[in-house]
Amino acid sequence: MRSISLIPGDSVNRYSKGARGERELLNRLSDIGYSVIRSAGSGVNSISPDIIAVKGGAGLAFECKAWNKGSIAIEPEKFESLKRWRDNSGFKTFMAWRVNGKGWYFIFLDEMTRNEKTYSITRKTAESIGRKFENIIQYAVPEDR
Repeated sequence: MRSISLIPGDSVNRYSKGARGERELLNRLSDIGYSVIRSAGSGVNSISPDIIAVKGGAGLAFECKAWNKGSIAIEPEKFESLKRWRDNSGFKTFMAWRVNGKGWYFIFLDEMTRNEKTYSITRKTAESIGRKFENIIQYAVPEDR
């Protein structure tokens, strides 16, 4: 079972901020005509991405982070699970990173760097990639079109 700290600014606030970010992305995708689902247990399990969006037979998947630090990281187990999910589904799969005042950055899994204990990407690298919300829709094209 997941432990939740009651210290202000700790995991309860991080979870709340992350859930808000996920709902924001879910609503933006829905507003442009996608059928969207937020995974049950989002942020807890490593079975599926946080958000799955489908339209016209094509799909996008997102593992979401709302973090105002200089980098984000994901555990190797979760990273490998996301890669399996991507390969199984054929959906373009992104790390979706929301930064206050900057909006969303969308990073392909293969753009993350393997470190000793995690896969990560720096904010500087995410900014240089520059993949924003407006750019990701082009990736939702079924392979047979």
